[in-house]
Amino acid sequence: MDGLERQMEVLSIKNKEKWIKHYSSSQKILLVGEGDFSFAACMGKAFGSAVNMVATSLYSKETMMLKYSKAATNLRELEDLGCLVMHEVDAHTMSKHPLLNQKLFDRIVFNFPATALKRSESNIRQIEKHQRLVKGFLGSAHDMLEVNGEIHVTHKTTEPYSKWEIERLAEDAGLRLVEKVRFKKADYPGFSNKRGSGPRADQTFSAGNSCTFKFSRNIT
Repeated sequence: MDGLERQMEVLSIKNKEKWIKHYSSSQKILLVGEGDFSFAACMGKAFGSAVNMVATSLYSKETMMLKYSKAATNLRELEDLGCLVMHEVDAHTMSKHPLLNQKLFDRIVFNFPATALKRSESNIRQIEKHQRLVKGFLGSAHDMLEVNGEIHVTHKTTEPYSKWEIERLAEDAGLRLVEKVRFKKADYPGFSNKRGSGPRADQTFSAGNSCTFKFSRNIT
């Protein structure tokens, strides 16, 4: 039993299991590619604790503070709630990270994955860049799942975003679709999805016409 599991056992004794949408305080949850950490903070506050969570960002802490106006507040809240926050974590290689390579998770979540926008979203080269990001994430996450664990990817479903072919990328990674459910931002109070790059990095964008794709390992 690792440290995260011990903390969760203590928490489950003290507190009744709590849920927010698809996620439970009894699950070991890895959040990947967090923007200003508002999604992690939302979940931690819903659970009343975040000892069951690991939240990661591609950027350094210093860069996060410069990019996102509420990053410092969210990080303080997560620290108070007992979340393990990790910076400079690459979604492609996270399964080999020294703090993660011995951990398995019940839920691994990547909301609105995207690379830096160099061309229009409909440009085939830009779409291929996005696909490489998602493919690398799914391959790494595959090796970090508990037996009945799931990988959740929240993504827009209209064109040109549908051209990313999320389901095909998952199948290529040895995963199968469990279900696809409509994403409602209102289900996660305080969550602010960010553009993430460029001069408008701290601005939000419409999360309409989005779904959470739930994948599990293909055991057949």
